Amino acid sequence: MKNKRKMNHSTARKFQKLKLLKSALAAFFKVYLEELREGRMVANIKAKRAGDTNDISWAKLLETRARQMPDKHFLLYRDEAVTYRQMDERANQIAHFLLGLGYGKGKGLGIYMRNSPRFLDIFFGVQKLGMYLVPINPELKGDGLAYLIDHSDIEGIVLDAELQDSLEAVADRLGRLKHVIVNDMEKEAKPFRIPDNRLLLSAGYAQPVHNPGIGHNREDVCLIMYTSGTTGRPKGVVYRYKKTNVRLLSLISHVLLKPDDVYYTYLALCHGNALFVTTTLALARGATVALSRKFSASRFWERVNQHQATVFNTIGSIIPILMKQPESPADSRNKVRFIISAACPADMWEAFEKRFGTTIYEIYSAVDSGGKAIMNLATAPVGSLGKPSRPEEIRIVDENGRAVPSDTPGELLFKVKGGSGRVEYYKNQEASEKKSGSGWLHTGDLVRQDENGFLYFVGRNTESMRKGGENVSAYEVEHVIMDHPFVEDVAVYAVPSELAEDEIMAAIKLVGGSSLSAKDLKQFLSDKLAKYAIPRYVRFVDEFPKTTSHRIMKHLLEKEGVTSDTVDTMVAV
Repeated sequence: MKNKRKMNHSTARKFQKLKLLKSALAAFFKVYLEELREGRMVANIKAKRAGDTNDISWAKLLETRARQMPDKHFLLYRDEAVTYRQMDERANQIAHFLLGLGYGKGKGLGIYMRNSPRFLDIFFGVQKLGMYLVPINPELKGDGLAYLIDHSDIEGIVLDAELQDSLEAVADRLGRLKHVIVNDMEKEAKPFRIPDNRLLLSAGYAQPVHNPGIGHNREDVCLIMYTSGTTGRPKGVVYRYKKTNVRLLSLISHVLLKPDDVYYTYLALCHGNALFVTTTLALARGATVALSRKFSASRFWERVNQHQATVFNTIGSIIPILMKQPESPADSRNKVRFIISAACPADMWEAFEKRFGTTIYEIYSAVDSGGKAIMNLATAPVGSLGKPSRPEEIRIVDENGRAVPSDTPGELLFKVKGGSGRVEYYKNQEASEKKSGSGWLHTGDLVRQDENGFLYFVGRNTESMRKGGENVSAYEVEHVIMDHPFVEDVAVYAVPSELAEDEIMAAIKLVGGSSLSAKDLKQFLSDKLAKYAIPRYVRFVDEFPKTTSHRIMKHLLEKEGVTSDTVDTMVAV
């Protein structure tokens, strides 16, 4: 019986591969024709021959869709329904607004906002002027917020009214910032007073709706996405106008989506998952985006069904939360064809599909993966990332760069060819070279490959933790904890979580004669770190195990895990 089930699964995967191959050929033809009609084919060929890239901007793709399907809904949010034409016109209004403030090609704008249609108006609008946008996580506070604003060289920032206090707390460190524009248009803004010296985003929607006609320079920066996927300060992944990956995402969208799909997301638009995997795929296919401001476990399926969503994306930590909701006969009464997941727990994969009557597609990628991805579109065993499309263009190596045997964890590397696949970090040439300068892109992720060539995710090989869908740098958390006058030394590391991600633990050595409780530490960190970055577990130690170079041996602490003298702040505070 077991062998028969395996055979059935294998046969189903083969049929799915044939189906996807047919879709891929059709997708290539459709995208090729659109490039030809839009007059971009010659420039694409010339760039490729020169070992360069010639991509398009999101704003340019929006203009194409607004011309092709002006009255079709592009965005659904609460009681708002925005057509493709309206989205393009609103982007033009934002562009005129920024133009009036002195912005133009090469200048940067930060966006410190939660999900709303206004976020996307600004996202598209800045590209109409050849500017670059820096999405900033609305949970960031204190030193982390100040660093990102200063490092990115932005001259202005648009923020939600409820986030004014967070910006004001670091205002004295933001000398380069010229304009603060407050989003006064959300219902959440009503309780908050906006100072008279602030610019109001609502003024932008009184501007002309025609295209300002500024355009962009190919070499200029279009978008900087900051990631804390490794130790040290966040690094800004640069997307230039000539290399946005919009064309690649367009191909993927034509394979996966249908024009009548409604693609739902609750994930933050400041991250690549919602901005690339949802918004860009839907835009490229001429589909509809359904957007929520934030995640709600109890109302999740209600919102999915309210929008009649046919697709949504998720992250691994959300799967257990949805599975722990009370079961209902209505669980499978939805229109969702498939889910695009990242790091779905293998032991919940099939149970989730069965309960909610849908299919999980697993996609491995990252904002600093150079456009590289591995997909399991029901074409690989449950729990697998899938197979690389070109096996010769990946390597799995140990810490010395040597290939590892089958079923042995090692770091995943992707081959870099010419101008394609390289990763550029903003103002950090050293990190850029380390990432992909050797001809191989180092993902920093540990995987193993079975004897059939399927890949399985194992974990990170850096001091990074995954909490609430966010990458958290141990270095950053340690840096903030060390600001406490009673803390002499600290080590921050991950311990296992019941939610398929990480829990953050801090081991602390106090200054002699000092006293500090876990409750007081949590209070100290509350306005200095994002909520997801504050350690759940706190342990006070007399001494740390250290190397001869005085480095804390974290692997020993991680091995000990949550000890009997550890305080769980979710219980005890």
